[in-house]
Amino acid sequence: MPHGTDNRQFSGCCTVSAVLKCETREDALARLGKALADPTRCRILVAVLDGVSYPAHLADHLGLTRSNVSNHLSCLRGCGLLVATYEGRQVRYAPADEHLARALGELVKVVLAVDTDETCLNG
Repeated sequence: MPHGTDNRQFSGCCTVSAVLKCETREDALARLGKALADPTRCRILVAVLDGVSYPAHLADHLGLTRSNVSNHLSCLRGCGLLVATYEGRQVRYAPADEHLARALGELVKVVLAVDTDETCLNG
């Protein structure tokens, strides 16, 4: 499929191209970095990748309040990392794309060698 012609169905009625704005690769990486900059969002994202998909279950699993989880899920949705599917009165969260899920799964497996004498930017 040529770049920019993604017409997969999104939320049951709209196509991806009609719902999502097109970003440059740099913008997409910056958005991903902002989403992953918060340790709680990282914990939530890893839990969703591991199959915990409902806000109440995430809150219980991670020892967080439901409102805290809800706020972070909203951010992860807004950043394009997760999608929500409504199942009656419940909302189920999942990675926005199978390629993204696979890439994040691989990223989680990466072991970084950290120089403890150097500080991370803004860290």
